[in-house]
Amino acid sequence: MSQIGKELQPFKAQAYNSGNGEFIEITDEYLKGQWNIVCFYPADFSFVCPTELEDLQKQYATLKDLGVEVYSVSTDTHFVHKAWHDHSDAISTLEYIMIGDPSQTITRNFDVLDEEAGLAQRGTFIIDPDGVIQAAEINADGIGRDASTLVGKVKAAQYVRENPGEVCPANWEEGSETLKPSLDLVGKI
Repeated sequence: MSQIGKELQPFKAQAYNSGNGEFIEITDEYLKGQWNIVCFYPADFSFVCPTELEDLQKQYATLKDLGVEVYSVSTDTHFVHKAWHDHSDAISTLEYIMIGDPSQTITRNFDVLDEEAGLAQRGTFIIDPDGVIQAAEINADGIGRDASTLVGKVKAAQYVRENPGEVCPANWEEGSETLKPSLDLVGKI
């Protein structure tokens, strides 16, 4: 079932704030009022996951400049996130919040729980300031994600939100031409 257009479901979880080294509580309400990227991954102390989270960190400053906060989520606890952050060269670079979801509530809410394994799938979600999911990507376990693609998706989502009646075509870049769907365009694209 698609998550696009759905509002965040209620949740409350403990998280490790990699930026300041503190534990904090995160709720669905905490995410409202700003753009967010929520990146689910299977497990701490694993193989593909640290490469993805480190890659996401490389885009973090650019995303922050766009008004986007980033959260990673796995079914590990916030304590395990801190231990991983303290002992991994890749994860020690992270500055964003790592949410623990041992109850699997958030992972189920986003429909990315591998029930058999009890782990999150590789799901990435862009959420608007109203708490509505605007983009989603889910990859098989062995396929790592490229965080650089998120910047363009966020810019497009923000543009469409700020310019009702316009849409961004494939390969759209900020400043390039958009489309205004109408009867005049039917059969001409």
